Amino acid sequence: MDCVFCKIARKEIKADFIHESNQFFAIRDAHPKAEGHTLIIPKKHFVTLLDIPHKLGEELLSFTKEVAGSLLDSKLADGFNIIMNNLEPVGQVVKHAHIHVIPRKEGDGLRMIA
Repeated sequence: MDCVFCKIARKEIKADFIHESNQFFAIRDAHPKAEGHTLIIPKKHFVTLLDIPHKLGEELLSFTKEVAGSLLDSKLADGFNIIMNNLEPVGQVVKHAHIHVIPRKEGDGLRMIA
């Protein structure tokens, strides 16, 4: 499989893991929207949120909360956005499910869909 996130999960491509569990890992985004922009990625290949088994949902939520909490604790953020692009028409570039945790500072000028 030629998926960049699968290669990172298999340690074929070097990456700085911010956080890791049995099913997920977190790395900094290569093209961050803000300092600390982090990706949460399943170790197994799933294309979209719809492909991730329900049994992993609670662990995914807990993992996401841990990553977001560490961004707040480290003072990289006053708040954060959680974003997941599912399929090409909405901007999914890598065809491997992943969640963006984007740290936000008050008055940073970033605009998100809301």
